[in-house]
Amino acid sequence: MTDIARPGKIIAVHLNYPSRAAQRGRTPAQPSYFLKPQSSLAGTGGTIERPAATELLAFEGEIAIIIGTPARRVSPEAGWSHVAAVTAANDFGLYDLRAADKGSNLRSKGGDGFTPLGPVAIPVDGIGEGDWRVRTWVNGALVQEDTSDTLLFPFGRLVADLSQHVTLEPGDVILTGTPAGSSVVVPGDVVEVEVDAPGAPGSPTTGRLVTRVTQGEVAFGDFGSKPAADDLQRIEAWGSEAEHASAVEAGRASPLEGAGGSRYGAGAPTRPTESADGAPDTVLTDEVRALLSRAAVATLSVALRKRGYHDVFIEGVFANHAGDRIVGRARTLRFIPSRPDLFDSHGGGYNAQKRAFDSVGAGEVLVVDARGERGTGTVGDVLALRAKVRGAAGIVTDGGVRDFDAVAEIGIPVFSQGPHPSVLGRRHVPWETDVAIACGGAAVQPGDVIVGDGDGVIVIPPHLVAEVAAEAVAQDEADAWVAERVAEGEAVDGLFPMNAQWRARYEAEREASVARPAREG
Repeated sequence: MTDIARPGKIIAVHLNYPSRAAQRGRTPAQPSYFLKPQSSLAGTGGTIERPAATELLAFEGEIAIIIGTPARRVSPEAGWSHVAAVTAANDFGLYDLRAADKGSNLRSKGGDGFTPLGPVAIPVDGIGEGDWRVRTWVNGALVQEDTSDTLLFPFGRLVADLSQHVTLEPGDVILTGTPAGSSVVVPGDVVEVEVDAPGAPGSPTTGRLVTRVTQGEVAFGDFGSKPAADDLQRIEAWGSEAEHASAVEAGRASPLEGAGGSRYGAGAPTRPTESADGAPDTVLTDEVRALLSRAAVATLSVALRKRGYHDVFIEGVFANHAGDRIVGRARTLRFIPSRPDLFDSHGGGYNAQKRAFDSVGAGEVLVVDARGERGTGTVGDVLALRAKVRGAAGIVTDGGVRDFDAVAEIGIPVFSQGPHPSVLGRRHVPWETDVAIACGGAAVQPGDVIVGDGDGVIVIPPHLVAEVAAEAVAQDEADAWVAERVAEGEAVDGLFPMNAQWRARYEAEREASVARPAREG
């Protein structure tokens, strides 16, 4: 066994175990990294403070490799030879601060005590890079276990890849990723991580790296990003919605803000109407969105036809759940016809379909170009749930829906050509996102406004949305008045559409109804 020197660099890998990739719903094609500061280091038997006003402190048990000889532009085959020792690590992180640094993880994973290492390092002489095991316990219960022979990116490859960009120096530490099972811990919990090589002579082990969670009392100041937790962060931090629900029942977690409704929860994280860059949306404002939520698609189509827009209706799709409506800005996903070589290059891993569902924002509608092919599914229950958790307003596809009943139960509005049981790969290759597409014969660009109801789905160019919405609502109100007259026994001739006489009566009654509350007030 060897002591652990203070490293010059601490480099962490985002995602490396297939078990964790499956949990996250994405498999990276190449590794990605972030840095952790020296001041985040801690040893065994210490404490980690969950900062005041935060709730989502998560552990990540990991195998840490320690560089023994300098590595600069080495090959993957030679990478392991530059490693001197292996130890245990716990890559703690605060989901409440994930958004603060746009992926650098400085505040979410760089806090004091957020990188416990140890307690001892095991020399790697005579032990292969695939011979290691990592296990994590919380309050004595085993919650993580995996081995290095399953890694997406073996240790030698990580060393080689990093050495293309920076010189790895003796003592540098690489945190090699966490397996499935990472979750949230609360004050009073005790987390233990152990790395061993059970098949090596003597079954060497690091011993258990022990960390106790305490509650911080010092509030963050008003001069930096504040912690924030929403339903998406809660579910991802706990590992799944089921795990979060169990934690709520045990009094260890806050309930989802949108809990209720279906078994998945009727609500989802929402935000004020925004554009893609986070600025307020000056096109689909709250006022315009409210008008469109009242306007019938049939009436909107009339207003658009008056302006020369005749092919803005997405043909052949209907709401999978009667009564659903959608209003939102379009995000797009394009499929192309299936071909084995193209599916091999674009169908696996973190493909365009997964990227689309992982990035759709609150209040947006994901529109899928499936070329009108209904003979396979283009969305299933897991992806629909992902869109729901992201706060999407709905999904529109001119293809089929897999897990049709389960998708309907999730509660996110979906418009499609109907059910089909086949999985991705039968007819489609997921090709690209956020490009102009054709869906049901209509051109759709990212940022177009999508409105759907029982009559189907229509696409509104952004520059027309305010005037079309106002006109459609006014027309719907007039049509409702006409319907009342017909119900009273009036003939439709001259009334529908209204001639000058009926129009004058309608306008007079409408003005009177508007003026009445003012006089009464």
